[in-house]
Amino acid sequence: MTTGLVEVKKAGRASRAGLRAAVVALGVLALAGCSHGPLHIKHHRARPGRLALPPTNVTTIGVNSFLWRASLDVLSFMPLVQTDSNGGVIVTDWYSNPSNPGERMKVTVTILDKDLRSDALRVAASRQVNQGGAWVDAPVKAATVQQLEDVILTKARDLRRGTIQQ
Repeated sequence: MTTGLVEVKKAGRASRAGLRAAVVALGVLALAGCSHGPLHIKHHRARPGRLALPPTNVTTIGVNSFLWRASLDVLSFMPLVQTDSNGGVIVTDWYSNPSNPGERMKVTVTILDKDLRSDALRVAASRQVNQGGAWVDAPVKAATVQQLEDVILTKARDLRRGTIQQ
């Protein structure tokens, strides 16, 4: 019975040694990916006195964080149905302007990339008008969608500029 226990302990030590070796190997591979060699770490640190621009692509969420925050900010007056920061999708519920209750809009914003670029943003809008107590689909002016995209892009660029000045 004791020989079986000794064998289990030896196997446990061997698997821990293998795990340790795998962790060391991963660390060596990570450092080997540096183009300046594994011992050159200094260039990875921020250099004082230089203006560091925030990255145009941000990886903490699945899409560009400036576009994401700007889209949420611009659409904050509308009720939200769905938000997915990894997929980059924001869907609003129907919204009626109090000054025009016979019309309502629904907006879907899709962020397609991690870079802050104009082609990384797609806005789609639906519009309905009330006719005789029933909501009927109506066309949305192309200029409306374009203006909404412009507002979001401008807000995203302002957010990025704000992080530079801080």
